[in-house]
Amino acid sequence: MGRAFEYRKARKMKRWAGMAKTFTKIGREISMAVKASGPDPDNNPRLRAAIQNAKTANMPKANVENAIKKASEKDSENYDEMVYEGYAPNGIAVIVETATDNPTRTVANVRHVFSKYGGSLGTQGSVDYMFERKGVFTVKKGENDIEELELELIDYGLEEIKEEDGDLILKCDFIDYGNLSKGIDELKLEVKESGTERIPMHSKSLNDAETEEVITLLDKMEEDDDVLNVFHTMDMEG
Repeated sequence: MGRAFEYRKARKMKRWAGMAKTFTKIGREISMAVKASGPDPDNNPRLRAAIQNAKTANMPKANVENAIKKASEKDSENYDEMVYEGYAPNGIAVIVETATDNPTRTVANVRHVFSKYGGSLGTQGSVDYMFERKGVFTVKKGENDIEELELELIDYGLEEIKEEDGDLILKCDFIDYGNLSKGIDELKLEVKESGTERIPMHSKSLNDAETEEVITLLDKMEEDDDVLNVFHTMDMEG
């Protein structure tokens, strides 16, 4: 397996590494979810997803409750969702999702990483058309039959189901995220992680040296506290 495949596997382990930084990012996700649709997770799929991700990261329950309470206060800090587009080295398109209380700082940091590591910050819409936005859920497989689950969840917007590393990966269109979340709840499936992703419609294969250049930029981008997610068009199976 190539370097990109190794990175994809390592990224799963790394995603919730660095506890303090992880808790900061999840706290921002909780805050934005509460401000958008209220503090009740039963009626707020985005908040429910953030709480589940907090559990996956072993974030203490008290921290989660405090984040929800703080976000519900009128004078609580506001975070803007800013999305940046650009290119990493070797023609790899990149989308950076951020949550920030200082957009000027964030765009400067994002531009700096692109520039320093051989990429370039683009304009809005410059690469977004290369991606499809999907809802993605990772659930425990347990004794569940994949074909039966597919039949039961297709009416909730399920587009794809596959087994990976002993879990089930469920995907739906972005607009069906709440519907599929509801279906998963009704079937009492144990969710390990959930959220939305930007999936490239076409990916590009690179050699190991080129892949290393891209990975360096992606790693540096993800280190920024304001950055929530980074998506790209590099082939991760090679």
